[in-house]
Amino acid sequence: MVVSTVVVHPLVLLSTVDHYNRIAKDTNKRVVGVLLGEISKGEVDITNSFAIPFEEEEGKDSNVWYLDHNFLENMAGMYKKVAARENIVGWYSTGPRIRPNDLEVNALFQKYTPNPVYVIIDVAPKEEFQIPTKSYIAIEEVKEDATETPTLAFKHIPSSIGALEAEEVGVEHLLRDVKDTSVSTLATKVHSKLLSLKSLVSHLQEIQVYLQQLVSGKAPLNHTILAKLQDILNLAPNIDPEELAKSFAIKTNDLMVVIYLSSLIRSIIALHSLINNKLDNRNAEKADSDAATKALEAATDDTKKDTTANTKPDATKSTK
Repeated sequence: MVVSTVVVHPLVLLSTVDHYNRIAKDTNKRVVGVLLGEISKGEVDITNSFAIPFEEEEGKDSNVWYLDHNFLENMAGMYKKVAARENIVGWYSTGPRIRPNDLEVNALFQKYTPNPVYVIIDVAPKEEFQIPTKSYIAIEEVKEDATETPTLAFKHIPSSIGALEAEEVGVEHLLRDVKDTSVSTLATKVHSKLLSLKSLVSHLQEIQVYLQQLVSGKAPLNHTILAKLQDILNLAPNIDPEELAKSFAIKTNDLMVVIYLSSLIRSIIALHSLINNKLDNRNAEKADSDAATKALEAATDDTKKDTTANTKPDATKSTK
């Protein structure tokens, strides 16, 4: 079966991050694990994963690597007892790029699944709006003149993040301590819009670089990509008419007014709370001062009474 798309579930991402932080957080090494899930109509649904012992040499001996087969088979057998529908569909690594020995590792996983999927998971993404997964499958490349034997190479396939309803609830529960509850819903929506615009700019820059390489002859001509770009341009709205520009300006101004009013209200409330706090502190200090004064006056009165009693003549003393 030809694999066309990959769907990665949140549990896989969390397990990979935990695996990396335990093993290779303070090193330049990567970690490797097994992906479990189902394959249906060309779509690989990755629902679970587990880590496996993996070592490799850096530098000149980059082709020297070790993977514990016995551990892999024992863990796969135990997971099979718990979830019979989850099969080995591929493997993952924390990359961040494809390495020379990855084809050999991928060939090893063909023992467990005919078309293993290789997913590189970025445990520390630099951009918030980018999907932290890149998926590949191994295919045979045949030269146009057919003079050389076919060679294996990784082909990139689309990947996405998907979750079941129970997983969404679990992720929301985990993110409760991460989210800032003091930030309003409007600010969250504005932040989401900002990330979307950044993502759009990033994709447009990628298209620009590809077209420049195409014009200069550095990239081969691909009619499929050009047809997709033409469809994108055909679907883009015409923003030149004055009426459309005016409507955009009105909508933007309305949003900015709401943001301005929200910020102004928050500032007034904060200032009001500050004034109330100062008044409360002043009243408390005054109450403490009054109490201290009363205590001092009471102590002074007691001292005066004791002094008067001591200096008063004794009435029972006889005189000549």
